Amino acid sequence: MLKFLLYPVSWIYGLVVYIRNSLYDYKIFKSTEFEIPVISIGNITVGGTGKTPHTEYLVELLKKHVRVATLSRGYKRKTKGFRLVETTSQAREVGDEPLQIKQKFPEVTVAVDEKRVRGIQELLKDEANSPDAVLLDDAFQHRKVTPGINILLIDYNRPIDKDELLPVGRLRERKYQRRRANIIIYTKCPDEITPITRRIIMKDVNLRPYQSLYFTTMEYGDPMPVFPDAIKQPLADEDLKRPVILLSGIANPQLWQTYVAGKFALVDELIFGDHHHFTAKDLKMIEERLAKYQDRNPLILTTEKDAMRLRDETSFPEAIQSQFYYVPLKIKFLDHEGKSFNKTIVGYVKDNRSNRELHKRTYQRQR
Repeated sequence: MLKFLLYPVSWIYGLVVYIRNSLYDYKIFKSTEFEIPVISIGNITVGGTGKTPHTEYLVELLKKHVRVATLSRGYKRKTKGFRLVETTSQAREVGDEPLQIKQKFPEVTVAVDEKRVRGIQELLKDEANSPDAVLLDDAFQHRKVTPGINILLIDYNRPIDKDELLPVGRLRERKYQRRRANIIIYTKCPDEITPITRRIIMKDVNLRPYQSLYFTTMEYGDPMPVFPDAIKQPLADEDLKRPVILLSGIANPQLWQTYVAGKFALVDELIFGDHHHFTAKDLKMIEERLAKYQDRNPLILTTEKDAMRLRDETSFPEAIQSQFYYVPLKIKFLDHEGKSFNKTIVGYVKDNRSNRELHKRTYQRQR
């Protein structure tokens, strides 16, 4: 019944999104194109599709060839405007995902700005260190910038063909808007996909001549300490058999829950909303949950993104800090498709890198 009542709201929302996209399509709304390579990574659904690990994959790939920078809005940060992210920044200042990228790649420029055009312009002001390429995180709907390559991520476990617009479903815009993507990646796939499943997906996607389709899966690493200074010795193999309390503040924790339940001795769960900033009440709850199992010496196991926000909190006793671990995550392309993907991305950046000097001269004249 509630879903039926939400349909009028969904229709109105869909009409607003359609009009907005049409105004950009017909060039009534301005979209800025920069003279340097810009790659957008995003989705058309609410919730996690793996944008951060895919952005990290691109950073790892491109930093070997060019000076690369990432730019995002810094979702749920407590600040406004353009900010450069430092390894010592707090998640509440810059957002958990940008901070995670910066701590993983300290040599790479990471910035946040809710206005992406201004953000890129700010990055280009420092002529000595301006990037050769910019990665726009979570920018598929942000049409004020025209990217050279638009990457659309779709959760394999939540196909958009069977979904509906907000607030009835999870779609931010209608599925036909995937036509704007140059590359479509089905994420969070199982380790193997049968040929018939691939054919079904390719038929559903209805690829256009300018589009490419890839499939990726998630790979989990060894647990790492959330608070390294509190760890006296590395986690031993026998520690992996200790009881585990799962802590999560991500959009779609189901895959994470399945992994932890299958890999560790899961005894309890603490589930918070996406990008949740932990309060004193939350910290007390976590301490109480640890105390409940303290005679069994449990571990708190969380995600890498949650670890960024947990580190903002300094009120945990050191003894408790030593029980917090996170599991790093990275992506892997199926069936050796990564070679084709890498060639496309690196080729685009190298082919368009020559425009950088032209852009700098143009910018200097404008000043």
